Amino acid sequence: MARVKRAVNAKKNHRKVLKLAKGYYQGKSKLFRTANETVIRALRNAYVGRKLKKRDFRKLWIARINAAARMNGMTYSTLMNGLKKSGIEINRKMLSEIAIHDPQGFTNLVDQAKKSINA
Repeated sequence: MARVKRAVNAKKNHRKVLKLAKGYYQGKSKLFRTANETVIRALRNAYVGRKLKKRDFRKLWIARINAAARMNGMTYSTLMNGLKKSGIEINRKMLSEIAIHDPQGFTNLVDQAKKSINA
């Protein structure tokens, strides 16, 4: 069996990893082994972070909607139930933006929800 020399491919891989490790502290940006460990960990955490970001934003939107709904004499769950019953399909992100930037419009939505619950 022929001998495989990996000079070019190994160099390419090392260069790629060290480029990703740019800005890391001390040997983590200079030495391949430590840089490789750190880059692998960083990429894994970035992947997980992209999933967590979605959860965090949804929690934030719900907290904002709940606060605005309570200012109008309603809870979050009853508001969402009322909106669903009245046929208003609006996502939580937009609801929270309306609650922040257009309080009067949000109050109108709350009134619609109250009417559909009482009806």
